[in-house]
This record gives sequence, structure tokens and C-alpha cells, in this order.
Amino acid sequence: MTLTSFGPANRIKRSAETHPLTWRLRDDGEAVWLDEYQAKNGYAAARKAFADMAQDDIVQTVKDSGLKGRGGAGFPTGVKWGLMPKDESINIRYLLCNADEMEPNTWKDRMLMEQLPHLLIEGMLISARALKTYRGYIFLRGEYTTAAKHLNRAVEEAKAAGLLGKNILGSGFDFELFVHTGAGRYICGEETALINSLEGRRANPRSKPPFPAAVGVWGKPTCVNNVETLCNVPAIIADGVDWYKSLAREGSEDMGTKLMGFSGKVKNPGLWELPFGVTGRELFEDYAGGMRDGYKLKCWQPGGAGTGFLLPEHLDAQMYAGGIAKVGTRMGTGLAMAVDDSVNMVSLLRNMEEFFSRESCGFCTPCRDGLPWSVKLLRAIENGEGQAGDIETLLGLVGFLGPGKTFCAHAPGAVEPLGSAIKYFRPEFEAGIAPASAAVPPLAKPILVGA
Repeated sequence: MTLTSFGPANRIKRSAETHPLTWRLRDDGEAVWLDEYQAKNGYAAARKAFADMAQDDIVQTVKDSGLKGRGGAGFPTGVKWGLMPKDESINIRYLLCNADEMEPNTWKDRMLMEQLPHLLIEGMLISARALKTYRGYIFLRGEYTTAAKHLNRAVEEAKAAGLLGKNILGSGFDFELFVHTGAGRYICGEETALINSLEGRRANPRSKPPFPAAVGVWGKPTCVNNVETLCNVPAIIADGVDWYKSLAREGSEDMGTKLMGFSGKVKNPGLWELPFGVTGRELFEDYAGGMRDGYKLKCWQPGGAGTGFLLPEHLDAQMYAGGIAKVGTRMGTGLAMAVDDSVNMVSLLRNMEEFFSRESCGFCTPCRDGLPWSVKLLRAIENGEGQAGDIETLLGLVGFLGPGKTFCAHAPGAVEPLGSAIKYFRPEFEAGIAPASAAVPPLAKPILVGA
């Protein structure tokens, strides 16, 4: 895993003025522990928030900054914070950090937790102060064993320094923080499934409303934020709203910087902190270095396996939610994947849909039955045994499993790459239809349950 500089060819050094998330990183990739973190102005924002700012002022500052969730959904963080109850008599509230980074091709939160654990703790401490939460949990992907070890050590260091526990910084405010390792399910990235899992229940999404801000962990008000989201909070408090907004490129509707990356057969796969609004071409050519010799870019996904495929001509889109939406998909996690010209799209999609099918919680019928159905059809097409009408049935499933048709966003994310792959590479799917079957006229409309 690499994390390189802000500028092309790595010529520009990371600094606090331009890289709020990554300027403290060590060149050797080792974790930044408490003494070094404080020497690099760590916990200064927390001290400011505790000494100089009212709790509601912290919430308003984050809202004014335009910070949005960095887990993929992009919901405004300050708005989510504002949903927490104002009633002072509700003295049990929870702050949850969603660190269940199970999205294929995404490892940004892992880097932050392994190398800058105190940045996450400081972000949670300030957030807890703003939300009046007395206890927090970092719900961590179980396979992230190094992150768990580093976070637990950092929590103990913060406790020993009086930055966690009772009467933090002499303010009378108490905040306990725990690292909770999950059992390894993709669906735990959905906030209410995460809550169920934390409570020891099956990781099924909950019906909303009520939303977690009203009824969350153990029935109490709860706020759930992503790792990268929380890591943005200290810089916003320390340096202000205007500075934070100025980091983004002109034309971007999203503020600040974002951890972005590129994987696949590129020359320099890695992870970089970049301003919202850079183009996909800059990310692909200037940072990832383009394709390795002998390979050609066939298509790419902008932000994880649950985002649609884009073509090389879409690389000029700006990397922010609205910019990627203009070319037909979502920004997602911001970690892109290059697909080279040697890859068969049917095989790639069959592999993806097998993953999403396996990770379905099985709670609602479209997802539980529709995803395995797509796998069965794709496997047949991959083996050259597809039947006339199979492609139309797959497109029907894309519609039936789309946004608003299922209990949560798992199935819509699962079928988005499928729909885009058929849109751009339909001949590869048609090549898998058995010749004898192709002679039989397909149904005018696929027969689907509920059609």
C-alpha cells in the first residue's frame, strides 16, 4: 500500500495547509503514536473545542463546512449530527464509528487507523463533545488485526493522558471509547445492520424510521459516522470553515479533500489525499501512472465494487458526487479500479455478483432471490450456455433490485455494475448465448415475480 503526494510526479510535499488527513504520516509507514501526534499539533483541535466552543457551535461549524460522509453515501455530516435529540434529560447517547470497511477495492480507512489512530480518536472525541455522547464504539472489520492492535494501544495512550475517560481536559465531560471487532459481514457497513451486530443480533438492516438518532444502540440516540468522516473533524475545528472549503477544486459541490486511489494493472497503484474536483484523468494518469506496458484501459469503476463501470472517455469527469453522477454512476468510496483489455466482463460480473449474493443478509425477497438468480444466469453465459432472453432477464433484475425496491441499499449497489456492464459491453454477454438457443425468439418481456 502506498500513499503519495498531492502533486503530479510527487513533487509537492504534504502539508497541514493542503493535506488535513495525511500530513502527519511518517515516511516509513509506521504508526504515529501520542507523543509524535501531539508534537504535530495533535489534540489541539480537541482542546479548542473543549475550552472555546459550545457544543452547538461545534455542530454548526461542521454543518457550515459542508463535510459529507466519506463511507459512500455522502450524507451531510452536520445535518446528521443535528438530528440527535436536544433534550438534555436523555443522558445516554452513543457515537459509533463505522470501520467495517468491506467494500471490495477500498482500503482508505485501514490506512488511517493503522498509521494515524490518534487522528480518529481526536475526531471522535470532538464529535462526542458536540453530540453529548458519553460512550463510543469503533466497529472494526474483524480482519483488520493490525488496525485493532494500533487503535487499542492509542486508546490506552489517550486514557493515560487524560484525553479519554472521566473529566476530560478538566471539562467535566466523560467519554469512554471501545474497539469492537466484527464477525465479518459486508452488510455491517449499513448503519442499522452495524447496530444490530454490535448488540449481538443478526446483522440485518432495520426499518427506518425510527432512525438511529432517535432509536439506535440499545434503544438510545446514536450517531454513526465513517472513519474518514470523523478524521476530517479536527482540521475543520482547528482551521475553520473558509479554509476547509477552499481546499476543493472550482466546480466541485463537495468540500475539502478526499482519500482517492487507483488499483488494477496501473503502473503506480496507491492511495492519495486529493481535493474534491480533480478529474479521473488526473487520478489515473498523474498519480496512478496509467496502465502498465502491454495493457490498455477498457473501463473503470470510480469508487468500489458497488459503483457502475465507466469508459476511458469518462476520465475527464470531476471526482466529486455530482461530477460522477453526470456520467451515470456514483462517487462511492473514491477508490477506483482499472479494468484492462484482457478481462472478460461476463466473468468479472459473475465474480462480483457471487460476492454480493453471498453477503446479502437475506431479509428481503428481491435481494435474497434476485442476486443468486443473476449469478446463475451469468455463470451460464460465461460457460457459453446462456439462453435467449437471459440478457433481458438480467436487465429486468437490475430494475427490480434498483433504488427503492429493496429494504436497504445492498442490492441496488450490487446490480449497478451489472447494468452498466451490459450497457457498454453487451456483445460480450451476447457471445455467451448458446447458438441453438439464440435461434429461438426471446420473450418480449422477461417473466419476473411482481412484473
